[in-house]
Order: sequence, then C-alpha cells, then structure tokens
Amino acid sequence: MAWFYLVIAGIFEVVWAIGLKYTEGFTKAVPSLITLAGMAVSFYFLSMAVKTLPIGTAYAIWTGIGAAGAVILGIVLFGEPRNLLRLMFVGFILVGIIGLKATSGSN
Repeated sequence: MAWFYLVIAGIFEVVWAIGLKYTEGFTKAVPSLITLAGMAVSFYFLSMAVKTLPIGTAYAIWTGIGAAGAVILGIVLFGEPRNLLRLMFVGFILVGIIGLKATSGSN
C-alpha cells in the first residue's frame, strides 16, 4: 500500500502546484481552498508512505511526480514552452523515479 499512497501523494502534489497558479497569490478563495486541500492530502499520503518506505526514496519520487506533472500540465494548461530538450529532461525525471522504485526493495 505504501507505493499506492506515494502515487496518490504525488498526484495531489501536482494538484496543489498547478493550483498555485490559479490562486493568484492566494487572492482567489476557491482556487486557494482547493490548493490548500491538495497540500493537505498530498502531505497526508506522503506521511503514510514513509511509514514503510525509505524517506529519501519516497521524497524523491514524490517531488519527481510533482515536478514532471507540473511541467506537463504547465505545457497543456498554460502554453508553457514545449521543446525537445525540456521534454527530454522530464523523461530523465521519470527514469529516475522508475530507477528509485526498482532499487528500493520489495516494500
């Protein structure tokens, strides 16, 4: 279950990272509440995952999911730059996530 919790935590990290853009500096109530809720859910599931997963592995994967997801959604939602090098580096993040999972043991 720890890996499932970690993926959920990573997904909600993307939710709150993207939500920050919509809060306009926490001046918009609904996006701000959604962002804060996303943070709470993300941290909760991360805390559940690190009960059994190594903290370094869990934290790196959590931030990796958040970073890759934010870049991809930034491209899709906000028209952020989409070029080969940028996408290649997102791919490196994903390879790192897979590598950490593969080498972390059987948890």
